[in-house]
Amino acid sequence: MHELTVNLHMHSIYSDGSSTHAELARAALKCGLDVIIVTDHNVWTQGFECIQREGRLRLLQLVGEEIHDQGRDPQKNHLLVFGADRELATYASNPQDLIDKARSVGGLTFIAHPVDPELPAFGETDISWEDWQVSGFTGIELWNGFSELKMVIKGKLDGLFHAFFPQFIARGPHPKALHIWDELLVSGRRIVALGGSDAHASVMRLGPLRKVIFPLEFHFSTVNTHLLVPSPLSGDLLTDRGMVYNALAAGHAFIGYDLPAITRGFRFTGQGRQNTAWMGDEISANGGVTLQVKTPKRADLRLLKDGRILKQVQGEYITHITSEPGVYRVEAYIHFFGRKRGWIFSNPIYVR
Repeated sequence: MHELTVNLHMHSIYSDGSSTHAELARAALKCGLDVIIVTDHNVWTQGFECIQREGRLRLLQLVGEEIHDQGRDPQKNHLLVFGADRELATYASNPQDLIDKARSVGGLTFIAHPVDPELPAFGETDISWEDWQVSGFTGIELWNGFSELKMVIKGKLDGLFHAFFPQFIARGPHPKALHIWDELLVSGRRIVALGGSDAHASVMRLGPLRKVIFPLEFHFSTVNTHLLVPSPLSGDLLTDRGMVYNALAAGHAFIGYDLPAITRGFRFTGQGRQNTAWMGDEISANGGVTLQVKTPKRADLRLLKDGRILKQVQGEYITHITSEPGVYRVEAYIHFFGRKRGWIFSNPIYVR
């Protein structure tokens, strides 16, 4: 399998971002990304999907959409839609209708920033997802880099500090988001987790001070989704696009916080009697399954079964043999700027 580093959930000048699609691509190429997916609010921008090149570097630029009901106050229930190839914001008033319509046209749907609390100091309301009765969605945005700012800062001075030193912000997915995901998985549903930057390159003003919150290069170096695909990018737009969306749909992915240490090279597999399972795959428990975890560097590694820690080690490897059905996933933590921070969160292997 080949690995692609993908940064998704970002906004351009067509909604509330400050960058053009070309500027987003240049920043992504500078950071060594393989793929970006631009997701403007309630607008599907046509004509921007392409292969960007700079020297030997190649970037696949795709376009999705972040959709929510603009008539609702506060505007909760944001949904990321990929691969639908049409405007779907007209279905936003009913999340289930929106999910169903996206599926009917071949789109993937991910619940955006499922836990997104208010930030009164800056006039930000709670925009968490509320309609958990919906079904048929592909997955959830387990870790949202921009929303995490609201979970860390407490006031304007605190916000000013983190605006100038954003490397102190990231801690990991919100514990409530992890709990929601585990509950969905244990209920028998296959729910793909991804990480999004939610890049806006927004400008914060405090008196005479003006500061870009999370410049693009910072965003693209932090929370990424790493995909495992059958082959490197070919340079053919339709072929590469299909390969990326197939990997996302299958959950052949992990979330990596690449700022403290590059997560490229992480692997979580299951070897059974007849086949090998990658993240997102099912495998039979008959005859036993050997689960193997490998990280690029030493970390606090945790193998979880059905949301509970099954094995925890300090190191680069975990091996565990099981014949027990369950949902197995991996978390890794490392120390960075004085505290333990989330580093890697895998999609599950489903032992049936």
